[in-house]
Amino acid sequence: MVDIAGRRVESGRSSSRFVAKVSAYVALTKPRIIELLLVTTVPAMMLAARGLPSVGLLAATLVGGSLAAGSANALNCYYDRDIDAIMMRTKNRPLNHSLVSPRSAFVFGVVLGGLSLTWLWLTTNALSAVLAAAAIIFYVLVYTMLLKRRTSQNIVWGGAAGCMPVLIGWTAVTGRLAWAPVVLFLIVFLWTPPHFWALAMQFKQDYAAARVPMLPVVATEAFVTGRIVAYSWAMVATSLLLWPAARTGPLYAVAAAGLGVVFLREAYALRRRVRQGRATESARLFHLSITYLSLLFLVVALENVVPPAWR
Repeated sequence: MVDIAGRRVESGRSSSRFVAKVSAYVALTKPRIIELLLVTTVPAMMLAARGLPSVGLLAATLVGGSLAAGSANALNCYYDRDIDAIMMRTKNRPLNHSLVSPRSAFVFGVVLGGLSLTWLWLTTNALSAVLAAAAIIFYVLVYTMLLKRRTSQNIVWGGAAGCMPVLIGWTAVTGRLAWAPVVLFLIVFLWTPPHFWALAMQFKQDYAAARVPMLPVVATEAFVTGRIVAYSWAMVATSLLLWPAARTGPLYAVAAAGLGVVFLREAYALRRRVRQGRATESARLFHLSITYLSLLFLVVALENVVPPAWR
């Protein structure tokens, strides 16, 4: 005799396991990082189109870019599963709880990569697909496998992979590169060290335990904040270069200058707090950096949709 209530319980458990499994695979792609990458992709496309690109092209590029980023992140989780298990910040990732096997995570990452390149090739153009392939290879092979565990400059050069979405977005619209997307690339490139070092200062003990030589682990806090200030100045200066490079309007110039002042003030404030023995407050710069980049690229987008009289 079959127990209907029992069958319902078993069905509920199976459903819960399925949801947990799907959630684990999604977590491997690091959705929050993908969100930030897409924040830079859409404005780059709008700048390239000098307005709104077609909905189809926009959707195709975002899908392809998300798949590429998800591939790189999943493969990063696969390779870094040993240090992820040590660090408090990453201990809850799926591979640490056997929600996904290492082999499955590797296959998942490779499949996502193949899908992203095929998709971008068919729906946008070959150059965008090649740039996506370069981003995956650079993040996995150069940053994750070569630089991350060997040098304190890991995030400086490894961060180049996170700058690729602006190039992918631009080329999806135009089919070629130009100075404007290069400047956008450099803004994100110079933004990455202050953004990540501020986070690494919060989790310095984590990285030390995992023997990952992030700059805050191998250098004094005074040196780290000095580098943060230097990169912040370079980033703000580069952001102003977009005005002549892309012939943006005064709206962008004023916003870039204003946002730059706010960012620099917080960078100097962090250096001052370090001198006062309050380095644990570095998270303020980390969170501000996300807001800064989001607002800067939002202005890039707005410049291409608002009426000229408001620019």
